[in-house]
Amino acid sequence: MTTDLETLLTALYVKIDDEIGPTRWMGRPPRLSDSELVCLAVAQALLGHCSEARWLRFARKQLSGLFPYLPQQSGYSKRLRAALPLVKRVIRELAMDSDFWTDTVWITDSTPVPCGMSRSTVQRSNLAGWAGYGYCASHSRFFWGLRLYMVCTLAGMPIMWALANPKIGEREVLAAMLEVDADMVARRKGILLISDKGFASRPFEKDLSRLGVELLRPSFKRERKRFGEPLLKKVRQLIESVNDTLKGQLDLEQHGGRTFEGVAVRVAQRVLALAAAVWHNNKIGAPVTRSLIAFDH
Repeated sequence: MTTDLETLLTALYVKIDDEIGPTRWMGRPPRLSDSELVCLAVAQALLGHCSEARWLRFARKQLSGLFPYLPQQSGYSKRLRAALPLVKRVIRELAMDSDFWTDTVWITDSTPVPCGMSRSTVQRSNLAGWAGYGYCASHSRFFWGLRLYMVCTLAGMPIMWALANPKIGEREVLAAMLEVDADMVARRKGILLISDKGFASRPFEKDLSRLGVELLRPSFKRERKRFGEPLLKKVRQLIESVNDTLKGQLDLEQHGGRTFEGVAVRVAQRVLALAAAVWHNNKIGAPVTRSLIAFDH
């Protein structure tokens, strides 16, 4: 484990403890606190351990100084699933504590989260009814699973995120995300939301304008060139690189979840790891805020 990772985990632990405080338990409190649990989950994602059993064996040998007590695999998995609301709250707290929270230029996109590779898996999966079949145009492939929708700043800090059935339209999901966080959107003036052509719709753009959000997307061949489009290609690469970080470095597609709660918390775990890295790099003045190199080995 590197000193940089230890510094990040220490800062994250202090942040969670200060903002959220200790959880009140009925009876004897657990030996692994919620703050330690979240830090342990972040370390797992950053170090690239997809197997929880293998991760706990590694942590007992290498991280005993930071985590004196570690549960068994079943206990860790159960605690992690129950901590989903806490993980989502910490993601928001880290975003609010960064210099990027007040940014009014956002980028959005969706990326597949496969949950099964065979017909028999689809038929037996506990995710039936939530997951579905979809198509990934970027890789020209069909998949069965979910789509992860991200709204983040140009620096890669997650502002909003959601998981949805791939059969649901992208505009519907994004509209629901903005509706859930309507108060946060209303507090910002002049939000510029950058997307791809999948979010194109005049009624949708009118609905966004009522919220004070301007949509910037590539124009279709039959359309006139839209304002700001010459700069769009370079900016669009940013959200693609965020997706690449989630998949290439944080192993998003190897989440291993088999239930609704299991998939949700493992995806949230990786979004939290990204947010924690961006937050910490911002605090220490690192030149590249979305770099995970200092923490992934």
